[in-house]
Amino acid sequence: MDVHDAARRWARTWSRAWETRDVEALVALQAEDGVHWSSPFGPPHRGRDGMRAYLTWTFGEEKAPTRAVFGEPLVAGDTAAVEYWARADYGQGPRTISGCTVVVFGEDGLVTESRDYSFVGEGHPDLPFGAFPPTV
Repeated sequence: MDVHDAARRWARTWSRAWETRDVEALVALQAEDGVHWSSPFGPPHRGRDGMRAYLTWTFGEEKAPTRAVFGEPLVAGDTAAVEYWARADYGQGPRTISGCTVVVFGEDGLVTESRDYSFVGEGHPDLPFGAFPPTV
């Protein structure tokens, strides 16, 4: 398994599936016993069922489709870091999410662990840094 390929597949899938709220496409990236932290201070979402429950809840909070762009993954060993920017609306008006997810891949290319670090700001400002090129 090539970690660069797995990380690019992960980023491409997230960029498409977030906008369409395709829970199953995202769950399919996760190992059966994979663990996802949507916040470093909250409880983890364990296994595919935990990931499915988290995604169903968070997508249900969206008032309009979220548009997301993911940068080129940075890879070291079995781990990738992927920056992203997303324009969302959760009912309090437009929000922009800036984040980075650290993703650990198993030998089968599925996610065994992921940790999300994100910040949310009001409005939909232009993307900074000249808008890094998307992986898609």
